[in-house]
Amino acid sequence: MKPLCCVLMPSGMKRLPAGPRVDFEAVYSTLVEPGILAAGMEPLRSGPDAADGMLDEPGGERLLLCDYAVVDLGGASASVLYQLGLRHGLRPASTVTLFGGPGPLPLSLAPPATIRYTPGADGRPADAAAGARALGSALDALHRSRGGPPASGSAYPLLDGTGGQGIARLKTDVFRERAHYAADARDRLAAARRSGKDAVRAVAARLGDLASAEAGVVIDLLLSLRAVGDWQGMVELVGRMARPLARSTLVQEQRGLALNRLGRADEAEEVLRAVIAAHGPSSETNGLLGRVYKDRWAAARRARQAGAAERWLGKAIATYLQGFEADWRDAFPGINAVTLMELASPPDPRRAELLPLLAYAVQRRIAQGAPDYWDHATRVELAVLACDEAAATRAAADALAAVRERWEPEATAGNLGLIREARAGRGETLAWADAIEQALRARVQT
Repeated sequence: MKPLCCVLMPSGMKRLPAGPRVDFEAVYSTLVEPGILAAGMEPLRSGPDAADGMLDEPGGERLLLCDYAVVDLGGASASVLYQLGLRHGLRPASTVTLFGGPGPLPLSLAPPATIRYTPGADGRPADAAAGARALGSALDALHRSRGGPPASGSAYPLLDGTGGQGIARLKTDVFRERAHYAADARDRLAAARRSGKDAVRAVAARLGDLASAEAGVVIDLLLSLRAVGDWQGMVELVGRMARPLARSTLVQEQRGLALNRLGRADEAEEVLRAVIAAHGPSSETNGLLGRVYKDRWAAARRARQAGAAERWLGKAIATYLQGFEADWRDAFPGINAVTLMELASPPDPRRAELLPLLAYAVQRRIAQGAPDYWDHATRVELAVLACDEAAATRAAADALAAVRERWEPEATAGNLGLIREARAGRGETLAWADAIEQALRARVQT
C-alpha cells in the first residue's frame, strides 16, 4: 500500500492578508497532488472546514494518523497553526509546508524548508511544475528517512506501533487507558462485551458512519469484536473505517489476526508481511505471523503432508524467533518458538539455550508489577517444558485468575496439547500437565 499523505489547505479562491489572490483548487491540482503522486504516495485532502478555521474530531485524527502531511500556510489561521503544531509534536519530521504569499513566513519552521510558490494574476501557481518537483523531492526524502516516530504521551503511537507503550504486544491492552474518547461509548462497549457477539454488533450499528467516528471508539469496537470472537465482524469493521485509521499498524495487525482465524491464511500472511516490511519486525506482528505459519503446519500435519508440515514448522519457528529478537523483553513470541522446537522430530536443541532467556524475560516483566495473562501463561509453558510440576501448578493458578478473553486460555491449552502429543509419541507422559491443560480448556467455557 502507498503511504497516505494528508493535505491541509484552504479551498476555493482566497485573498491572502498580504494582498495576492490564490486559487487553492489550482494549487492542489497542479502542484500538490502531482508532487505527492511523484513521491509514490496517495493524497488525502482534508475537508474545506479544516483549513478555514473549523477542525472536527475525525479531521484532526486524519491529520495525525496519515504517514505524511502537506500543509499550505496560506491564510495561516490560528486553527491551521494549531493543527500544524499538533502534527509536529506527535509526528515529527513527516510534514512539508507550502506558502504562496510574499514576505516572511508566518512562523519559523525546522527543515525541510517550506516550499514557496508564486500565484499569478489569475491566482494559479505560476511555477506549478517546479513546485511539484520540489514537493515530491521533499516528501521522498522524508520517506527514505522514514520520518520521525510519533511522540509518546498519546494514543497515536499505539495505533502506529512505533513507540510510546514499550513492548509492542501490550499496545492493545493499554489502548483503552491511553485513548481519550466518549465515556458513554466506552461504557456501552464494556457492557456489550459481557453480553456477547450480538450485543457488540448492536453497539456498532448504533455508532452510524464509522468513517467519521472518533478513532478511540472505533478501536475499542474492533477490540471488543475480538474479545467475543467475531472475526468476520472485525474484518468488516476495518473496511468501514476511515482509511488512515484502517491502515494503521495496530488495525492491520488485528485484521491479520482475524483473517487467519477465518481460515484466510494467504490474506493474513500478506497483511502481516506488509506491516513488517513497512515497520520492521516486532514481537506483536511476528507473533501474529508466526501463528499463521503454525496453523498451516497443523493443517499440513492433519493432512499427513510430512514435507509441507516440516517446512511450515521451520517457518513458524523462524518468525517467532525474529519477533523475540526484536524485543527480548517480550517472552510471548519466544515461548511459542520454544514450544514448536519441542514438537520437531527430533526436538530442536536450540530450545535449551532459549529457555533461560525466556524465564528471565518473564521474571522481569512480573517484577515490574504489571503482569498480564500471557506472562503467567508463559510461565506455565516454561514449567511444563522443564517438567517442573510445582512451578507449573503455581503459574497455572495465576494464569487462570488473569484471563481476560476466552481465546487466551484456549491458545495456551492448545500449546500444552501439542506438547502432550509430541511427548506421548516419544513415550513420555505427565499426568499433572494434562490436568492443567484440562483446567484451561474448562476456563474457555466460563
